Amino acid sequence: MRQGGERDPLQPEADHGYEVGERTMKRPDMILFDYGQTLVNETPFDGVRGTEAVLRYCTENKYHLTAEQIQREANAINSELGRFDPARRHLFQVEAPNYMFTAYLYESLGIKLSLTSGQVDQIFWDAASPGRPTEGCPEFLAYLAAQGIRTGVISNISYCGQVVEQRIRGLFPGHPFEFVLATSEYMFRKPNRRIFWLALEKAGLRQAWMTGEDAGKRQTWTTGEDAGQGHNPDTGKQLDSGIRNVWYIGDQYECDIVGAAGAGLFPIWYTGAMDLPYESHEGVMTVSHWKEVRALLEACEA
Repeated sequence: MRQGGERDPLQPEADHGYEVGERTMKRPDMILFDYGQTLVNETPFDGVRGTEAVLRYCTENKYHLTAEQIQREANAINSELGRFDPARRHLFQVEAPNYMFTAYLYESLGIKLSLTSGQVDQIFWDAASPGRPTEGCPEFLAYLAAQGIRTGVISNISYCGQVVEQRIRGLFPGHPFEFVLATSEYMFRKPNRRIFWLALEKAGLRQAWMTGEDAGKRQTWTTGEDAGQGHNPDTGKQLDSGIRNVWYIGDQYECDIVGAAGAGLFPIWYTGAMDLPYESHEGVMTVSHWKEVRALLEACEA
């Protein structure tokens, strides 16, 4: 675990808990998680394989298109929209639900299916990108449950919420996630702070963070200038120790780390299942295994 190039943060500066700067970290009341490459390590996406699975339920294929041809059209549409480009995805802050995408894709190509939109999502996703829990994650979640630390999920994902929740609960049977928040159901995508605020509202924690006009003004991190001018956590300063009551753990810097910090959550960057190149950022709590997060929690002040 590291925070920029500074000392090992697993070594507390005082006996009563882990300190960042001049503040002691409190044990969080709740931890929110990203889904892909954080809770779950998905296999590399294979859209052709997913489309092949969906085409098994085709009742009409007017132009006799193959899965490869259909996926090329899907890729072209996504390129026009700017979706899934690693360099631009943080700019795409309004979700395009998959039921809209696939309805246009298949109907515009003269293809009819004997599936509901939710079934299309599940069949395509299961074939295109199956997943398994990241190493040590089930054990870490069991530790959180035993400690009474609440958990929830916020995922930038276009598949319908019911399908996303079914996958997560199936991979972590019995774990009491309070909610699985899929952006397909709520319009806004990370890093937009509104999706984080929705999670806080669902958790009954929003009143502790912002009310009225303050909700539109408050930033958690500042680069040393006015707090309202930015929310980049790099070399940032914490304005209020109360923000540490809820942590957010994710793998994508712009969407998860900058987004969570801007919404008032304490961000932790999980790199243990990263599937894209990344650069380190000073001032960001970074971990590569769930054991490191547990060690951090055990060093926190109760």
